[in-house]
Amino acid sequence: MTELTWNCSAFKDLRAEKLYEILRLRAEIFIVEQNCAYLDPDGDDQIAWHVLGTGEEKLLAYTRLLPPGVKYDSCSIGRVVTHESIRRGGYGRELMEKSMSYCQELWPNQDVTISAQEYLKRFYHSLGFETESESYLEDGIPHVRMRYAK
Repeated sequence: MTELTWNCSAFKDLRAEKLYEILRLRAEIFIVEQNCAYLDPDGDDQIAWHVLGTGEEKLLAYTRLLPPGVKYDSCSIGRVVTHESIRRGGYGRELMEKSMSYCQELWPNQDVTISAQEYLKRFYHSLGFETESESYLEDGIPHVRMRYAK
């Protein structure tokens, strides 16, 4: 099992090489693997915090944390991604637990809202998230809004 090293950084603290790694991993999964043409760099990266799970000298897991009031009234976790080489090894749970912990450090006592791919509802329920919306399409993929109440 690969041991991941975790880091949470503001955009201004990311070196160009690390930002390139983030954008590449997001493009590999969200655009190429999921065959979804959309503008991933949406203008929110600069105000976000970036959770990075690094192992084997490369980025293997990532989320983007947005402060309250940007996408939702609460803080939010998005761009949740794990490299295909570590899927089904519990890393997605570890990534979300780390991300939720960082949210509480950055914005204490805030709920956390996500836009989850519908097929992952059971996974997010297991982390304590509750479904808040009916299914809707986001970039052509069925999603639901979910909230973790603090």
